[in-house]
Amino acid sequence: MTNKPGSLSGTTQPTRPTTHLTTSTTPLDPTFAMRFTSTPRGARLARRLAAVRLDVWGIPYDTDAHDAIVLIVAELTANAVRHGHVPGRDFHLSLKVTARTRTARVEVTDTRAEHVPPHPTALLAPDIDGTGGRGLLLVDRLATRWDWHHRPDGPGKTVWAEYALTLPG
Repeated sequence: MTNKPGSLSGTTQPTRPTTHLTTSTTPLDPTFAMRFTSTPRGARLARRLAAVRLDVWGIPYDTDAHDAIVLIVAELTANAVRHGHVPGRDFHLSLKVTARTRTARVEVTDTRAEHVPPHPTALLAPDIDGTGGRGLLLVDRLATRWDWHHRPDGPGKTVWAEYALTLPG
């Protein structure tokens, strides 16, 4: 699904810390969190960075787990752009792998509160001739569980999904 990127030569590190990016590299529970522009380009970048992080964390490219989690990220970020877009506002992606529970958790937060997804038990099959409406069905099939909630700290919502992993140990 996602190709492993080639070597990046000549890259530089930012001279100042960026407040919109957080990364934890603790071996047990790695976390990646970042804000992205609410555009198709932002969703694509979120998917690609999540794919790289998963590979670094030991969930390699071309494995079922990697492909499923990246697809979940792709669908949730695309939905944030399509249904949660507010001009001038970003969406936030959080990706965390928890060794104790053997899960990968994806959370995507946007700032649009009035357009919410259906409850997971209320998903309907899309119109056979329709061109959309399949993203959450894919998430529902791939994820162990998923749901959404309103943001407690402002307008909008967070859609989250968990994927059960098979981890060593």
